[in-house]
Amino acid sequence: MLAKLSMRLPVRRCAVTGAAGLALLGAGLPAAAAEGPGLDRFYDQRIEWSACEGAALPEDLQCGKITVPVDYAEPGGSTLELALARYRGTGDPRGSVVLNFGGPGGSGVLGLAHGGKEFMGLTDEYDVVSFDPRGVGRSSPVSCGAEATGQALEATGGEGVSDPRRTLARLREVAAECAEHSGPVLPHIGTVNVARDLDVIRQALGDRKLNYLGFSYGTRLAAVYAARFPEKVGRLVLDGVDTLTQPLAEQGLASVRGQQTALEHFLTWCTEDVACPFGQDPRKARQSVVKLVDSLDENPVPTDFGYEFTGQDLAIALGQGLYSRELWPLLQRALAELMEDGNTRGVEAFATGGVALPLPYRGDGPLVDEEEVPPDNLPAALMAVNCADDPDRPTAGQVTRDLGRLRTAYEEASPVFGQIRLAQVLMCHGRPRGTDFIREEVKDVDTPKMLLVGTRGDPATPYRWTVETAERLGPSAVVLDNRAEGHTGYGSSDCVHRAIDDFLLYGTLPPSGSSCGAEDDVRP
Repeated sequence: MLAKLSMRLPVRRCAVTGAAGLALLGAGLPAAAAEGPGLDRFYDQRIEWSACEGAALPEDLQCGKITVPVDYAEPGGSTLELALARYRGTGDPRGSVVLNFGGPGGSGVLGLAHGGKEFMGLTDEYDVVSFDPRGVGRSSPVSCGAEATGQALEATGGEGVSDPRRTLARLREVAAECAEHSGPVLPHIGTVNVARDLDVIRQALGDRKLNYLGFSYGTRLAAVYAARFPEKVGRLVLDGVDTLTQPLAEQGLASVRGQQTALEHFLTWCTEDVACPFGQDPRKARQSVVKLVDSLDENPVPTDFGYEFTGQDLAIALGQGLYSRELWPLLQRALAELMEDGNTRGVEAFATGGVALPLPYRGDGPLVDEEEVPPDNLPAALMAVNCADDPDRPTAGQVTRDLGRLRTAYEEASPVFGQIRLAQVLMCHGRPRGTDFIREEVKDVDTPKMLLVGTRGDPATPYRWTVETAERLGPSAVVLDNRAEGHTGYGSSDCVHRAIDDFLLYGTLPPSGSSCGAEDDVRP
């Protein structure tokens, strides 16, 4: 599922520069097993690792890259490079475990750089590796331009509902701008192609089987890989399990409801503290949040980066801050600074996750430099992948007929998050129809056992998706029920953390249906 990334992202995290080059394999790996004619040269690669160059990056983090075809149907055509990073295993590691931190649109290189210490227990047996998927970060990043997503938000809210034809026209304009700014990689984005890239990475790492830990959207990637390459599956973990079948409109509505529930839990917690900026009454606090969002939409606040912080930006910031209870004190402080002093820096940090202002980039080919990653890459990649993975394309007549009903449903589910989530869903209008592969082929996988972790209070990936996806994948799926709050469990629950590490390191699985309680060893 999406990591709920910003639709207006004027800043981003600092990217890695200077990843090492890649050489063709001479000897030492298992025989290449190219999946399709003409792919041998991609499966015959070996990664050259070297120290990463970039501001505030860990000294022990290594960077590299691989080359993959832009279009797997034409492997003799254009290519692109994918950025990788790893922490080297201690001693003599037996292979690698690959991480995907979610999104779609999140940089795996930066995720590993800034959060990699959480996974150091795995280096007892593995090199811990992550990568920027195609279209993301330094790997041919896509973009929709500086104004496109804001235009989509305007088109799907307010007066846009009363003039659906104008809304559709604006959405088609946005789709055209995304195609123009993203270059030739855009038609070949999507999880099916990323799964093929992942298999090339597996081979380049020298692993006969893929060992993998994916969070949120990363669980969709794991499921697609298992269906596409069942004979290459090693130990796969899916934490915060995504849906494989629900249309985007239903996914968005489920996410809105989850976020609203998480917001109410946060406000109940906040109002128990005299420092809560919304007072000590949870009901009045919920009303105050809605008023604050509406007020910022009507009168945005100027920021140091030259753009205006709106109510929809605040909704994005709230959504990010609600992912983990550990973030709640920081979110409370940021909201207090906004309400008491008009200081947006704290909420901006939640909304953007960024510290550097980059320049635009378009195209495919070699890894891009830090300053070339476009400022809207995360939301642009999120939409590109979700649209590529979803085969539903309602006609103009259907959208015209349903737009008012959809907006009502989203706003009733959450007056805070409804508008931004609906805009993200509708941005697939004007784009090519997505693949049928995920809905039709990703099921009843014939693989070794894999571990699925679902968290009961997850605001992004409802627990029922874990159950539904496990049933769809078949007997290979083993479910661990995390009876706690927050998005995913590995970083917040010692119980979940131990279960995942035990499986990846030793192959030990809990009995299916086992649970970790909310009171069990919650990590600080």
